[in-house]
Amino acid sequence: MSKIEETARNWLKERGVTIEDIAELVYYLQVKYHPNLQMEECIHNVDRVIAKREVQNAILTGIQLDKLAENGMLDEPLQTTIKSDEGLYGVDEILALSIVNIYGSIGFTNYGYIDKEKPGILKCLNDKTNGKCHTFLDDLVGAIAAAASSRLAHRTANTE
Repeated sequence: MSKIEETARNWLKERGVTIEDIAELVYYLQVKYHPNLQMEECIHNVDRVIAKREVQNAILTGIQLDKLAENGMLDEPLQTTIKSDEGLYGVDEILALSIVNIYGSIGFTNYGYIDKEKPGILKCLNDKTNGKCHTFLDDLVGAIAAAASSRLAHRTANTE
């Protein structure tokens, strides 16, 4: 495992996100299409997505911006925009879409759905009462889950 991948995985964990949390989102997205889906398969697909360098770079960039905003270290007006997760900001979603795009158009629909529903860890990451800033992280986690779901769907379609 490269230093970048190791750091990306550690930073996710430090921010309260496990691979299993993301795999649960994959399961949530795919179980109705694959009734025999096992959590191990979801975990495997999440791991494969995170193994991609462009995903690691997005994770590091987004988490770094969240941490800087959390610590009040960005210049205004960007500090307030990111810290408050302003609805019209959109750069957090753009970064997430760089991950979603890796596995094709099905990722876009998966991402949009999960971003709207906010199940599992996404609900926790969107809680603004704990003092943490997860403006980028919630979208990155949703994008990883959407990409892993797309990867799983493509792989399953090729074996059926």
